[in-house]
Amino acid sequence: TTNAAVTTWCHPGVSSSLVPAWLLFSLLVARLVMRDALSLTSRAAKDEQERLLTAGVDWEEMVTVGRTISPKDSESSDTTASRPTTSNQGHHFDGAPQDHGEEHATPVYRAYKRRWFGLMQLVLMNIIVSWDWLSYSPVANTAAAYFSTTSSVINWLSTAFLFAFVVASPFTVYALHRGGPRLALITSSLLILFGNWIRYAGTRASPPSFPAVMVGQILIGLAQPFVLSAPTHYSSLWFSPSGRVSATAIASLANPFGGALGQLINPFLASEPDDIHPMTLYIALISSVATIPSLFIPSGPPTPVSASSSHAAPPLRQTLGLLAGNTNYILLLLPFAIYVGLFNAISSLLTQILTPYSFTETASGIAGALLILVGLVAAAITSPLIDRSKRYLPLIRALVPVIALAYLAFIWAPGTRSPAAPYVICAVLGAASFSLVPVALEWAVEITWPAGPEASSTLCWTGGQLLGGVFIVVCDALKEGDGQGDPKGNMGKGLVFMAVVAGSAVPCALLLGRFGGGAEREGGRRREGRLEVDKGGGGGGGGGGGGSSDGGDGDESSDQGHAV
Repeated sequence: TTNAAVTTWCHPGVSSSLVPAWLLFSLLVARLVMRDALSLTSRAAKDEQERLLTAGVDWEEMVTVGRTISPKDSESSDTTASRPTTSNQGHHFDGAPQDHGEEHATPVYRAYKRRWFGLMQLVLMNIIVSWDWLSYSPVANTAAAYFSTTSSVINWLSTAFLFAFVVASPFTVYALHRGGPRLALITSSLLILFGNWIRYAGTRASPPSFPAVMVGQILIGLAQPFVLSAPTHYSSLWFSPSGRVSATAIASLANPFGGALGQLINPFLASEPDDIHPMTLYIALISSVATIPSLFIPSGPPTPVSASSSHAAPPLRQTLGLLAGNTNYILLLLPFAIYVGLFNAISSLLTQILTPYSFTETASGIAGALLILVGLVAAAITSPLIDRSKRYLPLIRALVPVIALAYLAFIWAPGTRSPAAPYVICAVLGAASFSLVPVALEWAVEITWPAGPEASSTLCWTGGQLLGGVFIVVCDALKEGDGQGDPKGNMGKGLVFMAVVAGSAVPCALLLGRFGGGAEREGGRRREGRLEVDKGGGGGGGGGGGGSSDGGDGDESSDQGHAV
């Protein structure tokens, strides 16, 4: 078994595709780490000095009344920044009252190095859960032969997975609201662990038990929202404004990256029906190992990393009310859910879309991998730029029409019977979709603040998973019968359906920012909400500004000091 696994992993087709994939993902992480280090040395002191001069505060006086940072604190954090306030009562960061008259010691915001451990585990879990989701879709015909059923029945493994996401969503919001990312990760790990081994038991049975595999698939589907909805909450909790979009991008885009691994590797693991059983075993072993670090994730940083992260989210009922009454959030939710749903559908059905036109399962897997890998490159470029500029809205308005045009063009791609057209369109579609996801999620948090990020992101993902399941069912119903169509069994009508739905989302994106309640003005820059708080009322060069150090600085009112 070990020799077979090594041989498969070392297959030239797998290794040549996975090496650039891992390099791209590593570069995105390294880019964020390097910017943190550079911002500490090049901007933190300058921004602090300029802010103090603007506020008329003498540096020596600030050192006297400020909190002294011990060498141990300095080693455990990446950056520090003091924030002057005026109040009749002073508080240290830990809440101990100190009376300094009109001025007092103020909170010191810092980003801790341990945040990278939690982020990497969140990345790993998103990779695993997505790979588990697409375990059988890339080899749908082979799996159908193994379970003595049809490819349409195999499609229900993906569809049930997506619908399970919807069922678990309310519990996800509660877990993130009450226990934070740690509770969500542990819950997801347990579900993934049980689900994988139940699937393996189903494939090992004689004859193979498809119902058992379905039960395991549903358990893994219940696990997905706990890790897919966590990135915005984790980045808000652990990262300063200058790194949130990149952190959200790394964790969120790890999910489709896991799908790319499944698209690339699984056709090599299961080239024959009898290979389905060992393929399921390999995936179960990898998934089990990946769940272990979740037990060691800290529940939260010792101290807040920014002013906004120190504010407690309102109760869930009030949070849902804030979301329901926000016109811009509703307009964002609709295209986000539609495009995530379409992405899920095309990822699950890509093999069945292309194989009627003489494409092999391996060629279909390469198209699916391009969809992911080019998207990662695009996200690695756009996410740091948005972190610096905070220009969420112009990018959203630009990307949505591109995605709609890509789905329209894909109608004719399989009919060319040449890999060039599907590969190019998948690359464009992946680049636009991956660039959109983290920007849309972060903008949703900004326009709905002080509502908790777990609510806005979970609702967005839930809508996408629900529509994804619906789109798979509809496209499968529109599929030509085995004895019908030219070529037989093609999904041309399903591609037309996808293009029409994709086009219907464009007006919503173009209307974003035209209404109140968090609309962006002045060239797409937000002037209220979470960024405003992190900037300290707009008076300082805080972490919300582009290129600032990891940990904002500015003026903070007395009520924010009490909140900390």
